[in-house]
Amino acid sequence: MLRDVDYVLQKLDWMRAEGIWPNGLRYLWTDAFGVVLYVSLYAELDEERWLDEAERLVVDVERVLGRRRGLRIGEAPDRDGQYFHYLAMWLFALARLGDLKPEYRERGIALARDIHPAFVVPGRGVIWKMQEDLSGPYPGYGLGSMDAYDGYVSYRMLDEEELAPEIAQMRDLMERDWRTLDVDQDLGLGMMLWLAHFFPDEPWAEAQTRHSLRTLETMWVDPPGYFSRAPWLRDTKFAFTNYGVSLGLQAAGIWPGRVDRLNAFFEDWRSGDEYDREAITWVMACTSRLPGAFLTRGGGTMTERSNQARERSPAGAVVDGSASRRKERG
Repeated sequence: MLRDVDYVLQKLDWMRAEGIWPNGLRYLWTDAFGVVLYVSLYAELDEERWLDEAERLVVDVERVLGRRRGLRIGEAPDRDGQYFHYLAMWLFALARLGDLKPEYRERGIALARDIHPAFVVPGRGVIWKMQEDLSGPYPGYGLGSMDAYDGYVSYRMLDEEELAPEIAQMRDLMERDWRTLDVDQDLGLGMMLWLAHFFPDEPWAEAQTRHSLRTLETMWVDPPGYFSRAPWLRDTKFAFTNYGVSLGLQAAGIWPGRVDRLNAFFEDWRSGDEYDREAITWVMACTSRLPGAFLTRGGGTMTERSNQARERSPAGAVVDGSASRRKERG
């Protein structure tokens, strides 16, 4: 597991100076990663300012993206509607912050209960994208391929007892398709490795870890050292999705050399498009260098790991029909 705190601090200073993040447009996926990143920094440095930053970010996300039920995808005009897998990542972030400040866990539990009935079709799946008011599926969108897994993990991180009925529904959906689920894009594979590492002995996690690593093996491009977007897209690459693969590989504890190679490659490589300055690229770059609170090592809550850090620290849609389709990350 990488712990390059100096890189993260320098990149955070650069992003703020450039107005990229956290002082740029709100985007739920990026901000969820950012909250967990701040928690990781708190665990490493034992400085209260990082908890303060995390709390300020939660306030701003809820102010800008919060709706009567749920959270909008992003602040930009074209980021309307609600994605379940973004909401699940936000729930995970609240769970990690809730390890340190319990009121955020309670906030996450309430949010999960509120959105779950809108997105979940019992016995069928989880709707990938909903209208912004959760009144129905977003036109043209069907069921997500990994969303039940996202919800299952995030709900369990929040509270297994309080969310037991919702967890049971997610488990039922997973049981229906984990044997045949075939994720084939880089970010989805990385996130599946990450999801699976929380419950590595469960059959779905064992099977999907094996599948993800087999598929990623076919996507490794060397030289120069990156994972392609998909096995049939060898020349297509994105920095932020590779950083998602990095998170998954560190969760699985495998291929550290490839993690180092892709970090080095994408630090200097530029795509020539908007992603060169998008917050998602650089917040996820920081996560790749400091996965910290995203990972479970030997059990224990973030509170326990934070206490250990203090001891180390020198400073004290349409669901049916032709318009319906299953979605991947990205």
